[in-house]
This record gives sequence, C-alpha cells and structure tokens, in this order.
Amino acid sequence: MKVSQAVGQTIARMGAAHVFGVVGSGNFRATNALLEATGPDGQHPQFTATRHEMGAACMADAYARATGKLAVVTVHQGCGLSNALTGIGEAVKAHTPLLVISGDTPGGEYGSNFWIDQDTVIEGMGAIAERLHSPTRAVTDTIRAITRAKMNRVPVVLSMPLDIQESELSKDQEELLTNIAPPQLPAPAVASPDAVASVTQMLADAQRPVILAGRGSAQAVEPLRQVAELSGALLTTSAVGRGLFNEDPWHMDAMGGFATDGAAELVHDADLLVVFGAALNRWTTRDGTLLQNKTVIQIDDDATAFGKHYPVSITILGDAALTAHAIRDELEQCLGGTPRTGYRTTEVKERIAASLHWRDQVYEDNSEPAGESHHGKIDPRTLTNILDEMLPMERVVAPDGGNFNAYPAMHFRVPDNLGYSLSLGFQSIGLALSTVIGAAFALPDRIAIAGVGDGGFMMSHVELDTAVRHKIPLVVVVYNDDAYSAEVHHFIHETSNLDTVVFPETDIAAVARGYGCEAITVRQASDLDAVRNWVDGPRDRPLVIDAKITSFPSWVLAHSFTENE
Repeated sequence: MKVSQAVGQTIARMGAAHVFGVVGSGNFRATNALLEATGPDGQHPQFTATRHEMGAACMADAYARATGKLAVVTVHQGCGLSNALTGIGEAVKAHTPLLVISGDTPGGEYGSNFWIDQDTVIEGMGAIAERLHSPTRAVTDTIRAITRAKMNRVPVVLSMPLDIQESELSKDQEELLTNIAPPQLPAPAVASPDAVASVTQMLADAQRPVILAGRGSAQAVEPLRQVAELSGALLTTSAVGRGLFNEDPWHMDAMGGFATDGAAELVHDADLLVVFGAALNRWTTRDGTLLQNKTVIQIDDDATAFGKHYPVSITILGDAALTAHAIRDELEQCLGGTPRTGYRTTEVKERIAASLHWRDQVYEDNSEPAGESHHGKIDPRTLTNILDEMLPMERVVAPDGGNFNAYPAMHFRVPDNLGYSLSLGFQSIGLALSTVIGAAFALPDRIAIAGVGDGGFMMSHVELDTAVRHKIPLVVVVYNDDAYSAEVHHFIHETSNLDTVVFPETDIAAVARGYGCEAITVRQASDLDAVRNWVDGPRDRPLVIDAKITSFPSWVLAHSFTENE
C-alpha cells in the first residue's frame, strides 16, 4: 500500500466528514484515497471542489464550527498552501480544529519552484505544523496531526512530501491502520467547589448582575438562563455567541461594538459581569470601557484566555456548562429556590425591549432618490431592514469585514447561534462569501445570507461558481459604495487624497450573472420587490443583490478605531 493511500484511509477512519479543496498533483492521490475510504459511520467523506484555496479554508472553518465534525482542507504544496493562509489564519483566531493536508516538495529539493519552508510559514500563522516523516511513521504521523487539532482546538497542517507519499507503507503501519478510531477528548472539568461558592455568593449579592456568554458556552445555554433567572441577571453574548439567548426575554443581544446604545448602557451600569467562554476582546468590551467600575469574573476551560486582552477581577478554570450547572445548584440552595429581582426590574425590561434590535432604532433615512445627475442610492439600514423582513428566518448570516459590516451583522436577525457565522477573527475582508457557503453545507435546510462590501466581493466572487454548482440557496448582499470605505472614513479628516481607496463604479450584477446567478441592482427600496420572486422559489441558484448604498461612517468603527489600526 502506498503512503498516500494510507494517509487518506487514516483521515477517513478518524472521522473526516467533509473535505474542501483545490486538488493538484501534490495532493491528488491522498485526496482520492480519502474520498474512497469510509469513516466510522460507514460513509464516505463529502467533497467540495472550490475555486481558490482560501475559499476552501473558510468553508471548512465554517462547516466545522457549525457541526463540530472534522473538516479537512486539501491543497497543493507551496503556492497552494500559501493561497490558503488567510483562511487558515481565520480558523486559528476562531480556535477551530481543522486538518489541512498539503503536498510538499521532496526533502532537499530546494530548487523546486514549489519549495517553501512550509513548517515555518504554518507556525507563523499560529497553526501547528506536522508532517509525514517516513513510510515507517506515516499512519502514526497522520493520527498525531488529527489528535493535536482536536485537543488543541487549532488548525494543523500535515505536510506530505511527494517522495514519502509514493513510498510503500511499512507492515507495522499497515497493521496500525486496521485499529484506528476518532480521538477521544478528555472529559471536561467543573470549576472547584470554592470557586463555585464564591461566584454564587457574588451573584446573590449583586444589584445589577450581567452574564456574558461566548461561543465557548454554546452547551451551557439552559443552565446559564437558570442562573440568570435565580440571580436576577441580564443576559448578553459576544459577537460570535450571538443568538445563544434568543428565546430569553431578558437577553440584550450582542455586547460591545455591535450593541445598541441602550444595551451598552445596561452593561456599562452593571456591578457584576460573569463571563462564560468569551475572550473579552476590544470589540466585545468597547476597548475595555464596558469592564470598568464593576467586578468581572472570567470562567473558561483554557487558562491562556484569562486576562489575554484586559485585566479581570477573578479568573476561574472550568468547563462552561458544568460550572454553570454547579452554580445553578448552589444558587438554588443559597436562595431557597426563590429568584432575586436583581437587574430584572420593570423599567429595565422596557429598556431592553426598546433597545434590543438595531432594526427597531429610529434613524434618518439617508437614501438618495434618483435625479438628473445620478441614479439614486439606498441607505444600508433601510436596505437591510427590508431584506430582513423579506427573507425566511430559517437562515444563516455571515457578515464580511468593512465599514458597512454592522448592517448585515446586526440588522439581520438570526434564529439561533448556528444562524450566525462570523469570520472577523483575522479582520480580513473577503471571507464571508466562502464562510457562508461552508455553513450552508452544514445547514442545508436554511438559506444562506452573505453581507459583503464591494471590495470583499471583488476579492472572493470566484466561489459563486461553487454555490452555483451546488445549487445553494444563497443571497449575497453587496453593500456597494465603490470604495474601501473603512479607510475613506478613517482618513478623510487627514487628507483629501483618497484615490488609493476609491474605485470606478462596477456592474457587480453583471459579474454575478456570468457565474449563473440571479442578480439585481438596487438603488431604491422599490427595486427590492424582485427579491420576492427568488424567495418564492425554487431558490436553485444564488441571488446577488448589487446595492448602491449611501456611505457614512459605521458606528462600530467610529468608537473602535485607534491611531494604530
């Protein structure tokens, strides 16, 4: 048996569910072997051929986040790997356990056009570099790569030198191949009894407690709601945790830069903030201002998360769900089962109702009607609010980066946390289209909505071909102001020369039609009537909306930009 065949079989038997990639000569045989093999469930891994390696990495990242299953990225050596790096970097920032298999030049062939020091490049991105060392270790090397990805919650890149791939597998490794199973993660641990008792007492004493949940607490939703009810706490989430508490009447949606002013004020005025599985980065905390003048307790199962961005009052090591259950049980005993009022007053409930959704906030519509000298532009808030009403709620939303991004990020409602796929960890633009396609493979019964700027769209539209081939019910909303507007609004007070970040008008709808998409150009609200035809079915191809928008500074960037960013 060739090593390439053994590698493919090993990955399948360790639970690979979906493979995304661009196949070249360096990864062809291993990829084919992977797709021909069966996993523990007796099924072959699915395969999606993408048009660019970065798209493959973003799709795999989103798929893995939505399903919890092992997703695989497959790329050629050298340039194939380098093309995937931004998507791998996003997965690193998101702590997504991915396996990337990459061809590699044979040892010593430094004159090859494909040669780069792959291990150094990979480690520089924050991923883990693994490789096939010899035919006598190839199965062991592959098992180790997948195990490290799962255990460390980070992408691992397995480099596969061509000479080793083409070698015959040793007999002992062939025997090992018959006894492979998916890696077993260690059992999660609850926080110490003293820590649980301490948090319980502080929740019982606080007048205005708030519980913040990140994506790391996705399995803790019910016990956290119960803790909040007993202690009188309000509920909020990080951006990536958006949707976790949608069913609770005391939730305030996302905390931080995406929050409405009313919701931010309620967090600001809290006297206790208990954080479960959230990073507390500058976006969640509005540059740390939302952590001031209160006790902040950070609970996480990863000690390296503590104080990573800002100092906190108390750190507690423990699994979010187990610790939430323990605190709930302790609170029930402490309070005799009688919930406190805490922050849950009638006045606060009215404030939450008034400030929950951005789509309900009063604003002056800045749409520009058509005139003799121009064709008109639509306010991005008006655009998104109308689309939010038109499109089915069974959806998954992926906002891209840019000045516009708060509109799709917050004016589109989401049904739950699975319905929100955020690819802003690396703060790159151009990732959302591929991200939402990956989420659509994980959640095929939902429509996919990508909110992108014209800049990000022009970087990534090749993956429309992938969406068309797979008949994905996808809506791409392009917030088109013919500029990199984050830079426009960041530097407009510094210089009048913005030619480097402003572009001529582009007919994005025509580009989309070339891929086989339905497409419309929107300049005013009435142009959106055509969306209803797509919604009514059969939704067998993507719809691209080229929205010519009015441009003004995003409220998120306005309070988050610093001189250094």
